[in-house]
Amino acid sequence: MANQSLDIIAKVLEQSAKLVEEQMDAHLSKLDRMDEDELDKLKERRLEALKKAQKQKQEWLSKGHGEYREIPSEKDFFDEVKESKNVVCHFYRDSTFRCKIIDKHLAILAKKHVETKFIKLNVEKAPFLSERLRIKVIPTLALLIDGKTKDYVVGFTDLGNTDEFSTEMLEWRLGCTDVINYSGNPMEPPTTSKKPGSKFTKVEKKTIRGGCYDSDSCSDDD
Repeated sequence: MANQSLDIIAKVLEQSAKLVEEQMDAHLSKLDRMDEDELDKLKERRLEALKKAQKQKQEWLSKGHGEYREIPSEKDFFDEVKESKNVVCHFYRDSTFRCKIIDKHLAILAKKHVETKFIKLNVEKAPFLSERLRIKVIPTLALLIDGKTKDYVVGFTDLGNTDEFSTEMLEWRLGCTDVINYSGNPMEPPTTSKKPGSKFTKVEKKTIRGGCYDSDSCSDDD
């Protein structure tokens, strides 16, 4: 029985290798059929795509992306949200130990996901905003897209109900709301960091509460 299983596995691996080889041969054959002008156009398109991506990255960096920053006031929150499409804001309090845990993970993700702005705001310096967003539990992350709150990460409930959740777990949770470009499967949390006794809450991709953020005027989208 064991030998039979090994034979099946060997055949599957052989078929997979043959398929990859055929795909590579087809790709190389297509390149061989291209004339010099077509190859030049292909190179030009790729170069333009690289230039565009680099320009976009520089624009994000100029707006404060790429690092996890503290903002000093509510007014700064409005300004920061206006100029960036994707924003993750950590509402924290110095006396809350779990905020330090969130800080550690967000600092890592800010460098990895330059497409998103990562900021933090002390709730004691933002009474109006905390009331408006109904911030009751600390820490809370507000996830904003195009100036509207799309979701909240409240405490550690969605992260396994443990202080020892991984950066990948938080990355997955943010990816469920599309506030970052997440390359994994948003329907399943990472399993490598799951510990005995941890409980995971399945998160649906939906808008929990929307609202525009303008210091002069604002209206909710309930």
